[in-house]
Amino acid sequence: MKLLLIGPPGGGKGTQAKYLIDHFDIPQISTGDMLRANIKNSTNLGENAQKFMNSGQLVPDSIILDMMKERLTDNDCDNGFILDGFPRTIPQAEGLDYLLKSMKEQLDHVIVMDVPDNLIITRLSNRRSCKECGQVYNLIFEPPAIAGKCNSCGEDLFLRPDDNPAIIQQRLTVYHQQTKPVIKYYSDQGLTDVIDSKGTIDEIRSNILLNITS
Repeated sequence: MKLLLIGPPGGGKGTQAKYLIDHFDIPQISTGDMLRANIKNSTNLGENAQKFMNSGQLVPDSIILDMMKERLTDNDCDNGFILDGFPRTIPQAEGLDYLLKSMKEQLDHVIVMDVPDNLIITRLSNRRSCKECGQVYNLIFEPPAIAGKCNSCGEDLFLRPDDNPAIIQQRLTVYHQQTKPVIKYYSDQGLTDVIDSKGTIDEIRSNILLNITS
């Protein structure tokens, strides 16, 4: 199963990706992980990417796609993969299509996690993190036993700056601007499965499986 997962910050994408990884025995592939691995291993692609990063420039799509091509040939991708965070633009989507076709592959489904912005803001603005161990809580869905204190280590919980409602709204605006054209691109190919992601984790999971296995 070859999947692309698209969803807003706080939309439950990470939770569902973990389940799909286990269910289909496929890896989750992120551009960030690929970049770090290539730079750490001092590959030619990693060294080229580092030059752009050191000069404050974005790593060109061509380098990312070359890394993607190498990653998709690894044995753990024999059963498929989940792409997360790429593509974000039409040129990237077109480049990915060209790459997959050159490998005689194609995406099976593009899963779009559909969550209203107001629910995202509620979810994220009620998230609290432990300063010491990094444990994450939600004051509505998964509150700590003692208000303001971590269950694991007892240290104080805090609101991350990027979980401020105004910052969340900015992130959502950027998300919609970036992904709307990409979603249409794949919708025009008949690949998108829009998943109502307002329910429980199990309900969302069932909806995803129903859409991609029917």
